[in-house]
Amino acid sequence: MKSTAIKMAAAACFGLGCALAQAQTVVGVSWSNFQEERWKTDEKAIKEQLAKAGASYVSADAGGSPEKQLSDIDSLLAKGAKALIVLAMDKDAIQPAIAKAKARNIPVVAYDRLIEAPGVFYITFDNKEVGRMQARGVFAARPKGNYVMIKGSPTDPNADFLRAGQQEVIDAAIKSGDIRIVGEEYTEGWKPEVAQRNMEQILTRAGGKVDAVVASNDGTAGGVIAALGARGLKGVPVSGQDGDHAALNRVALGTQTVSVWKDARDLGREAAKAALAMSEGKAVPGAVKWSDGEKKLTMDAMFLKAVPITRANLDVVVKAGHIGKDELCRGVSGAQAPAACR
Repeated sequence: MKSTAIKMAAAACFGLGCALAQAQTVVGVSWSNFQEERWKTDEKAIKEQLAKAGASYVSADAGGSPEKQLSDIDSLLAKGAKALIVLAMDKDAIQPAIAKAKARNIPVVAYDRLIEAPGVFYITFDNKEVGRMQARGVFAARPKGNYVMIKGSPTDPNADFLRAGQQEVIDAAIKSGDIRIVGEEYTEGWKPEVAQRNMEQILTRAGGKVDAVVASNDGTAGGVIAALGARGLKGVPVSGQDGDHAALNRVALGTQTVSVWKDARDLGREAAKAALAMSEGKAVPGAVKWSDGEKKLTMDAMFLKAVPITRANLDVVVKAGHIGKDELCRGVSGAQAPAACR
């Protein structure tokens, strides 16, 4: 009788894809902060994928504090998380929390930003290529002149990956003297107000003689454009990334040259799938071996592809459902409007 019941339960589990068992899987997500518009898109995709698999989502927002992120992860573990997805505020400060998860056999997915530690699964976009895309966009618009490099947060490895990719594109022009870097700064916490302040100081030092700015994301690009506008400087090419709605509108208006769109919906879905697979002790489909981090640690990783968005291909983000035409084209009019806004 007992054997028959077990067989029936096993058959039911098979027939339902073991959704009931999966429902017991809690995935904890630790966000560095929700400052950037895009994280809400990422979160929605993670939630939807987990719900589709019958798993549960719990989260915490560190609000930009590395110290709070450590306690957040303690809280997520206490709530029964069987896997963690971590967007690290600080690559070094997060290490004790990763060690604690490892001691409990809780798998960790390093989300978008590298956490270089044994057993951690790293999922992001190809950030060096994103940097190349940013620099290509600016370089195509202004192949000569005084350049400013506005980098990301010094505690985020992506900042240096992006900068390395950017350098590959402009290095020959720097060596030939066509390009001169007149300012280069990290941006604490990727904060737009910090980028604006840094840009203001660079403009002062350079006497306002800036011809192009390679900014490493859309938030910093917004700060840069505000600083340029305050000086009455128009037509200066500026890059960004993330496909923030405000940035895409700036591309349509012509105040931002390129925003490299990283479809956060894809990243969120794949991270959720990876966390669930790892919680079951399975390999993540599509994973590759990667060891280009600072410590040269070999890790399992997944790299998604990004798309540079300029005035020429703004229709891509509209067709993908990332942004509506009305929002994209707000304030855009006249014969100079891009094709997507006509």
